[in-house]
Amino acid sequence: MIELRGMTWNHTRGYLPMVATAQRFTELHPEVAIHWEKRSLQHFADLRLETLVEQFDLLVIDHPCIGSASKNGLLLALDEHLSGEFLADQGRQPVGKSHESYQFDGHQWALAIDAATPVSGWRRDLLESKGFSVPRTWNELTELARLGLVAFPGIPIDSLMHLYMVCGGLGELPFSSDKVISTAVGTQALEMLRELCSLVSRECARRNPIATWELLTTTGTIALCPFAYGYSNYSRQGYTRNPLETGGLISIDGHDRCRSTLGGAGLAISSRCKQILTAIEYCQFVATPECQSGLYFQSGGQPGHRMAWLDDDVNRESNGFFRKTLTTLDEAWLRPRWHGYLDFQDAASQQVHQFLWDGGRAIDVVTGLNELAWQCQKAKMIRSHT
Repeated sequence: MIELRGMTWNHTRGYLPMVATAQRFTELHPEVAIHWEKRSLQHFADLRLETLVEQFDLLVIDHPCIGSASKNGLLLALDEHLSGEFLADQGRQPVGKSHESYQFDGHQWALAIDAATPVSGWRRDLLESKGFSVPRTWNELTELARLGLVAFPGIPIDSLMHLYMVCGGLGELPFSSDKVISTAVGTQALEMLRELCSLVSRECARRNPIATWELLTTTGTIALCPFAYGYSNYSRQGYTRNPLETGGLISIDGHDRCRSTLGGAGLAISSRCKQILTAIEYCQFVATPECQSGLYFQSGGQPGHRMAWLDDDVNRESNGFFRKTLTTLDEAWLRPRWHGYLDFQDAASQQVHQFLWDGGRAIDVVTGLNELAWQCQKAKMIRSHT
């Protein structure tokens, strides 16, 4: 018996499709047993690969860790084991930069089996009962927020992602120069977000995207989430009592539409895995367009293959979630993946979160972020040469 252990995150979207695909794979290969375990969404973001690769063969990961994984030899380079034809198909049919996000230092470190970015979601019944339509601009959003109809995830990591998004909407993508963001754009973005946070319940400061979408679909008080990492599950009839409608992001008055920060998840193999051939075969099975549009989606997954996002049946069963948000995915900004970025992201998230919910001086936050990024890069460079 060949056994593989995998780790993913604890949500229908993250866990059930891995269990379902593992079950089907073992039915096709009776000599194989694949056991999937799960961790919370926060641990999915926080727990370092250095620990996980010692315990698990298969890993569902977030792409910003790729630089560190490459530097430290934590993952198997999939391009050295998968056929060029298969990887070429993955590259021709990506959702935004999802496939590209797992490429680093000349190798493909994971397959983009899941694609996500912040999108908007709403309860049309609640909006119309109050005489409102879906907001298209930042000013329209703040009007709704003043009426208590808006919620969004405000935990530290999401606070930083919101800052990235608003800076993009103001015309300056983060890390587009030698700074994280310029003083002018960074302070304006922070002050806009701080005002918006002052208009919503402070409970938002403790909610992640999952908790926010649950709130919208299970209560009759919140009508709109303007930006949170999308979960197609909450647009599916039968999964929730009040399936959501979804769409793109608002524009900032006088500027362009906001540009979200790419999320999603990739399927990787630990460099410590002893059953490489079986692990490779399973990863390829999960990432095929047939599985992505079929078993993977039907089990609650949010596919990473473009064919699934355009599939008529997939969209019919998800209230059009995939087609309605695809443009937002295609426009999403790809975070840095350099060795040390995760150290920056962890500390920066706390700084932005504290400002948005407790106040302070925006200019001090921008200065602090720029200094922090320089320190994280310098520290990793020093460690790499010692």
